[in-house]
Amino acid sequence: MEKSTTTPARLASASSEADGGRAHARLEIKGVSHDYISNKERIHALDPINLVIEPGEFVSLAGPSGCGKSTLLSLLAGFIFPTEGEITIGAKRIDEPGWERGVVFQQPNLYPWLSVRDNVTFGPRMRGLAKSDYGARADQIVGMVALSDFADRPPYELSGGMQQRAAIARVLVNDPIIMLMDEPFGALDALTRERLQEELLDVWRATGKTIFFITHSVEESVYLGTRVMVMSPRPGRIVFDEPSPFSRMNTTVHEARAMPEFVELERRVSEAIHAGHS
Repeated sequence: MEKSTTTPARLASASSEADGGRAHARLEIKGVSHDYISNKERIHALDPINLVIEPGEFVSLAGPSGCGKSTLLSLLAGFIFPTEGEITIGAKRIDEPGWERGVVFQQPNLYPWLSVRDNVTFGPRMRGLAKSDYGARADQIVGMVALSDFADRPPYELSGGMQQRAAIARVLVNDPIIMLMDEPFGALDALTRERLQEELLDVWRATGKTIFFITHSVEESVYLGTRVMVMSPRPGRIVFDEPSPFSRMNTTVHEARAMPEFVELERRVSEAIHAGHS
């Protein structure tokens, strides 16, 4: 990815000034459980979960299919509501969707009739903000994700990886407190996925955003997260929660793979995932 002329310091400073300190809000999950009702049957999806996610953390959550990872993300996004417990960010209780919690899905879900730039700025425009409030920031972020040369193109002229960069930029332009990412690289080929993992860490370092990242890949969780968590099979609960140093090392995926400590943490995360099936 071609590096932008927007430096990490400039972008982080702009974010801090713009958010009035919001970026320092912690996210707290307090005794949260969730049940679904399906055909009059109650499905217990999540056991009570208690977590604190500090500002600037990159939390990666792995676990088997159907364990409740996406349910937890939907609760954080305000798409659904806890059966018990509450979730707060700063002093605010999460009880509805909000721009301060930006979601990046597995599919980019860009509007094909809009240009990349108009897709990226869709959120601020729908919020009724003046262009002077978001225009310069949008240009900076489009440059940071190396899409300046494609800003006026429709999404269908972009590769899958470029579309996902645009989706990330669309979230960042709102200057959210936290980015919620639900397997955003799961549909990409291996080489594109590795490149975007490294680019996402560049974005995280540049912005200082808190990120909550769901993945099925053990390697991805260990490489990206400052903190790696594993969720048990349904009803989901956190059974592994440990720090990981590799996202702060400024190393490539290939360099990280060669480190004995990376291999060891991969092994323990994998064991935690498979232990729930025994």
